[in-house]
Amino acid sequence: MRSDDDTLRGGPRPRTVGADGRGVLDVLVVGAGPVGLTAAAELRRRGTGVRIVDRLPARLPYAKAIGIQPRTLEVWDRMGCVRAALEAAVPLRGQLLYVDGVERSRFDLVLPPEVPYRFAALPQYETERILEEFLTGFGTRVERGTELVSFGQDADGVTARLVSARDTGPPVEEEVRCRYLVGCDGAHSVVRKQLALGFEGGAFPEEYMLGDVVVDWDLPPWYAVRSTRRGGADGADDDVLVCIPLPGQGRYRVSMRLSPELSTPRPEDPGPADGVAHGLDGGARPPALADLQQVLDRLSPRPATASALRWSSVFRISHRLVERYGEGRAFLAGDAAHIHPPTGAQGMNTGIQDAYNLAWKLSLAVEGTAHPGLLASYDAERRPVGEEVVGRTVRHASGGVQADPEDPRTLLMREAQLLVGYRGGPITDGGTSDGGTRDDAPGPRPGDRVPDCTGLTTVLAAQPLRLFDLLRGRDHLLLLYGDDRTADDFARLAARAAELSHGAVRTCVLLAADGGATNGVGAPGLPVYRDARGEFARILSVRAPTALLVRPDGYLGARLHPPTAEGLAAGLARVFRA
Repeated sequence: MRSDDDTLRGGPRPRTVGADGRGVLDVLVVGAGPVGLTAAAELRRRGTGVRIVDRLPARLPYAKAIGIQPRTLEVWDRMGCVRAALEAAVPLRGQLLYVDGVERSRFDLVLPPEVPYRFAALPQYETERILEEFLTGFGTRVERGTELVSFGQDADGVTARLVSARDTGPPVEEEVRCRYLVGCDGAHSVVRKQLALGFEGGAFPEEYMLGDVVVDWDLPPWYAVRSTRRGGADGADDDVLVCIPLPGQGRYRVSMRLSPELSTPRPEDPGPADGVAHGLDGGARPPALADLQQVLDRLSPRPATASALRWSSVFRISHRLVERYGEGRAFLAGDAAHIHPPTGAQGMNTGIQDAYNLAWKLSLAVEGTAHPGLLASYDAERRPVGEEVVGRTVRHASGGVQADPEDPRTLLMREAQLLVGYRGGPITDGGTSDGGTRDDAPGPRPGDRVPDCTGLTTVLAAQPLRLFDLLRGRDHLLLLYGDDRTADDFARLAARAAELSHGAVRTCVLLAADGGATNGVGAPGLPVYRDARGEFARILSVRAPTALLVRPDGYLGARLHPPTAEGLAAGLARVFRA
């Protein structure tokens, strides 16, 4: 124990804290950006004990990440917080592309009708507010001004050392014992450095400036604008202006290459200590409104006047990918694991889905019901996604989206992150179960995202429901598609699924449009819906009888036609311990 003399010298005061001052914490989340807040909120929603700490004393008022992809809105729907995001965001309808002042293309962001959400724009500080308020609803608050300085781990858990600033007096040091640690602490991640994991990649030589301003021009609202000027012998872009709409009349987040007079580093700013030049640069002089206006005068395709500057900054861009997304009981998510150009608004959305993928697996591990290899599937599933996003955004930063010559629908679905999948992964049933069943019909395969559909009816609902209504707030869900003739078999499968999953799997029965009454007779205790319009059968390409095991993150874990107890057991055995 330290003496009073130690305290007088300004040293931290140590104290040991677990989940409630007595026990071991389930999960410590480091970093309270959108990724860390998603991880903490989903863990708390599942009843897992969490503390979330952030070294900053308050949320930053910067519109850094803006684009919200449809897939992220689906994740928030499943969690139960999408309504607040829909009320705060504005639509992102497309992109206008200009070269040398001439409109070259107009790209409208139109998705298939079965996709329930569209592209949205929401400043990062609003995203963080929404997620933090959602987390607070579970009784957990962000511990601000608290920094992870070191940690060690053993076979049973992690011991983390935290230092918290105080308004008066010396900082307080804590030693926290937890079962798992999640590093969502950004590009300069302390967790990643402590794990000594490689973070290979490079940096773009250019510096950029950002500004949150009102732009007065006659371009259509809710469209992103990209305007470039080509110069040099090779015809490459040598000047660029990008404007992303924000909530508020005529408000945009504008980005452009840094003016030469602002690019000289200050003598006291040697650059990042870890060599990762990424994100806002606090060492450079923030651009003034006049600096932003100069670029608008030079590159805006229409006369434009900037005003009402909220904030501005200089930023740099790197592209890096960590060698593994975790080690032992410590994991990485978001910018701590992958950084890349902001092209296509992929970074924050990818990180949010990292966190969601990890959270449900950690929750099962804390409960003691997870298969021993379940947590290893986080790296196996998410690192390839990060690798693809880093590579794609680097290509698009240099050559635009046309650098990937895909058909427009595929390109749009990929940018919306609706094509992310885990086929062939360690916890997906590849199509043939140990029971010998195979479903060769088209449609989603194990590892694919489960699409939404509507037209599901039940005797107590006056209006049809969506499939996502059935998934919302649930963990694993077994969807059994058939008719009244299969009701007895379905009841036995539901009971077997609950037994093999330690009660985690719930079951819903979906009757074909001509599959009998929707009163649940013959399937006692199971909710029954009718596929009244046939949309479920059409969009998911199912034939009666079929079983679809939907994971907590909305991906298909197994697909069985006809469903058998042996096939179901094989699919569940990849996730749950025996």
